[in-house]
Parts: sequence; C-alpha cells; structure tokens
Amino acid sequence: MSVTRILVVDDEPFNLDIVSEYLDEEGYDLGMAGSGEEAWELLQNPQHGYDLVILDRMMPGIDGMEVLRRIKADTRLGELPVIMQTAAASPDQVREGLAAGAYYYLTKPFEPESLQSIVRAALDDLRQRRNLSQRIELHVGALRTLENGRFSFRTLDEAHALAALTASLCDEPEIVVLGLSELLINAVEHGNLAIDFAEKSRLREEGRWEAEVERRLALPQYAGRRAHLSVVAREDAWIFEIEDDGDGFDWHNYLELAPERAFAPNGRGIALARQLAFSELEFQGKGNCVKAVVSRPSRCGGG
Repeated sequence: MSVTRILVVDDEPFNLDIVSEYLDEEGYDLGMAGSGEEAWELLQNPQHGYDLVILDRMMPGIDGMEVLRRIKADTRLGELPVIMQTAAASPDQVREGLAAGAYYYLTKPFEPESLQSIVRAALDDLRQRRNLSQRIELHVGALRTLENGRFSFRTLDEAHALAALTASLCDEPEIVVLGLSELLINAVEHGNLAIDFAEKSRLREEGRWEAEVERRLALPQYAGRRAHLSVVAREDAWIFEIEDDGDGFDWHNYLELAPERAFAPNGRGIALARQLAFSELEFQGKGNCVKAVVSRPSRCGGG
C-alpha cells in the first residue's frame, strides 16, 4: 500500500512544525517548503508525486494564491487537492481562493482535529476521483449506442459504479463522472437516508460517515427506498435525471461555492458538479429530483 505524500508550504518554520506535529501520528509522508518558490520547485519534480498540498496564503515572493494558480493551470498537477491555510478569512478572500481551485480551507490558528478532519476529507475526495477514473476505463464505449435508459440504485458503491458507467457515454467522462457521482451520492445520503449537511460534517470529522450510511441502509424505515437515474440522448445533449424517495431538501444554498462552507469537510459537491461537469443543473419540486445536462459537440462537418 502506497504512503500518502503531503506537501506543507509556509514561510514560518514554527507553523511547519505545528502542522508536522498534528499530522505526525497519521502515517503521512510529509514534505516541507518554506516559500512559494521552493514549493513550486518540489511540485515540478515528478519523483515526489504529492497527493495533497497544505498551502499558506500569505507569503513573501510567490504567495499561496500564485502557487495555487500555477498548480491548477498545470495539466499534470491540476487535480491535486489544495488546502489553503490563512489568517485572512474574509468572504471575498475565500471566494477568490475557491474560484482559483482551493476548495478546502483552514483558518489560523487551528486545532489538531480541524486539520486532521479537513486533510481526511480532501484525501477521501481524491481517492474517490481516482477510483471513478479507473472505473471509467472499463466502460468507455460500452454504452455509446444507448438512446434511453433507466437505472435503479441504493448504496454508495452502486452510485459510484453507475456514475462511472453512464459518464462513459460522454465526450469528457473524467469530468462528467465527478458531477454525476456527487448527485447520485446526494440522492442516497441526503435524499433517501436524510443525512443533512451538519450531520455529515460531524460524521466526517469523526470518521464515521460511511459506517452511518451502511447502518441507515439496514434500518426498516429506509430499507425500501431507492433512487433512480434516467438517461436520454438528444442530438445536442445528454440529459440525466436523478430522483430519490426522500422528503427533499433546500437546495438553493448549495448551487454556489459558499465561503462559509469552505472550512467544512463537505458541502461543496453540488456546486462543483454544476461548475465543472454540466452545462445546466436544475433541482425540481422539493429537491428530490434533479436534472443535469451535458452538451454534446456538433457532429456537423464543414462545407
């Protein structure tokens, strides 16, 4: 089993020591950089192969925002999750970081539990993306003749498998699968199992989220609930509709990457799905049905 490699970037040696101490018992392989310049040099070396960057925002020379922009503009590093740690936590500054690709935040000073929780969340998201990409490779081309389809699912694993299968229909499956996976998981956990944002945050901080999902799936009041995915092929788009058997939720606040949720281990999935994967995303009714559209490029030849 490979060791998780984390690069910690801060111009204050004391802060590097603090992060190292807080993560020391987690079994990570930690690299340290005392400046943006040193961090970028380490990231450019393919031998390091970092899985996560914990990045100080305010540094002399190349600051954290510039390092972040370089990471997200690099095709080899673009999927690398970045946790931005900062004492500058105004909503505008957080929005700037979110827009640049820092979807995880820590405010200095922070407690060990906060750091450990957000690191686990970022690494869990990365593992999920990598697993989905591997599943896609098995399915590309398998459903290219599909015009209409309806699928039923109940568990997290079924949601991941179905996301990979149906994303393989699209021209950019590696992007679409991330959005579909978020929507299908939302149908299971928030929809059918009634795990809300606050409860999921607490469960992820305690490392019990998946165990709680499995526990609820076995309860009588949830055992009969299923979610459904319908897929329709149009000449100009793929239409995905997901519906669950739950009571719905107030989805309005989750369509944007809100600064107040940047410091939580969850709550960004729907906004990222809307931003990255779909040309349209529309929740309907009480929120237990969502329609997602993936545009298809024109197949017409030039004259």
